[in-house]
Amino acid sequence: MLNIVIFGAPGSGKGTQSDLLKKRYNLAHISTGDVLRAEIKNDSELGRIAKGYIDKGELLPDELICDILAKKLDELGTVEGVIFDGFPRTIPQAEALERILADRGLEVSALIDLQVEDAELVHRLVERGKISGRSDDNEDTIKSRLDVYHSQTAPLADYYKNKGKHLAINGIGAIEEIFGRIEEAIKKRVWPNRTS
Repeated sequence: MLNIVIFGAPGSGKGTQSDLLKKRYNLAHISTGDVLRAEIKNDSELGRIAKGYIDKGELLPDELICDILAKKLDELGTVEGVIFDGFPRTIPQAEALERILADRGLEVSALIDLQVEDAELVHRLVERGKISGRSDDNEDTIKSRLDVYHSQTAPLADYYKNKGKHLAINGIGAIEEIFGRIEEAIKKRVWPNRTS
């Protein structure tokens, strides 16, 4: 199985590249952001709690996210693997993900780190906000989210480097070009003997 953590700052292209990975390798896609937005749209109790954190640009408590993730994994059925998008975001979450997967006889194959400079991220997110109307795509909230990313989430790269599972990918360029870099990294580092 190919279990990938897609990683990068807000606006780095995780959702776009996840869609391509999902099609190419027949993977399930678990986006904590999508799950939470659906809960918020449905005005569930979880959605109301999550909205309070998201509107302030803060991360949700680990226990809440882990419960959501375990539930989603168990609902998947038979798949070739999973893309984890938006989780883990901290080292304790990475350790929790390892436990959740180990309980199911699985492990993380690789962390794909989409690397994009902050100025480009702010530009992308402001433009996305104009199109999507997402309330968290405004400049103040974006800067807050990037601060949280750099202080709390970026250390994950070292965690996966130490496990030999970190794939650094240049996240600038055409979508297909970036995806080509990801495929090449998977072929070289994760599935060197795979023929298709």
